Amino acid sequence: MNQPLAYVHPSAKIADNVVIEPFTTIHKNVVIKEGTWIGSNVTIMEGARIGKNVRIFPGAVVSAIPQDLKFKGEETTAEVGDNTIIRECVTINRGTVDRGKTVIGKNCLIMAYSHVAHDCLVGDYCIFSNNSTLAGHVTVGNNVILAGLTAIHQFCSIGNHAFVTGGSLVRKDIPPYSKAAREPISYVGINSVGLRRRGFTSEKISEIQEIYRIIFQKNYNTTQAAEIIESEFTATKERDEILQFIRNSQRGIMKGFTVSRNGS
Repeated sequence: MNQPLAYVHPSAKIADNVVIEPFTTIHKNVVIKEGTWIGSNVTIMEGARIGKNVRIFPGAVVSAIPQDLKFKGEETTAEVGDNTIIRECVTINRGTVDRGKTVIGKNCLIMAYSHVAHDCLVGDYCIFSNNSTLAGHVTVGNNVILAGLTAIHQFCSIGNHAFVTGGSLVRKDIPPYSKAAREPISYVGINSVGLRRRGFTSEKISEIQEIYRIIFQKNYNTTQAAEIIESEFTATKERDEILQFIRNSQRGIMKGFTVSRNGS
């Protein structure tokens, strides 16, 4: 149902039961699927691919061109998965020639004033609290929570089930299942609360904790820690996921937290 005060480009592909509120603008080369609601004063720009039952709140801008001087107008997309909620004044830029697309997965909640830059890939069931900011080329796994005012450096990766505390400046990769805080960003434990909520057993949580004790609390370098974990821990999905993440890290993983001599 399109309000007469909304503008929808004739070539946009809009499902019959999409609701578009007044003063919203839908550009050409846009696809919006069934059950989606788009609030007033939203701008959906060229290259947007919006899934089913998405809710986009006033002031949001989806699929604006990248804030990247290397962008030359190539045809790229910004994709939003089914059942995701985009709150007020969120901005999501479309991709560049690097990845060709920016992706927000299914069942995510992107809170007000957050920004997702070009070529970011965000998994399913993620929550970005207010004013979270992803620079370009960031990769975020599934079930990741970013607390408010978190800023992620370009090309960083955040593993599945990770939790980043509010006000964090993330310049290194955050391994899966971990909790990151402090400045500089550091390991402060595993995301045990989130893991329990998602059905992880106490035994599985203990296994992950023991793996991260080797990585962050035993004074091994990353290569040494990975070799010890591979030789001493039974192969499991979680063990192998952690090993693959740290071995594939391009920016290096965050460090373990240490207390300085003055106690700060």
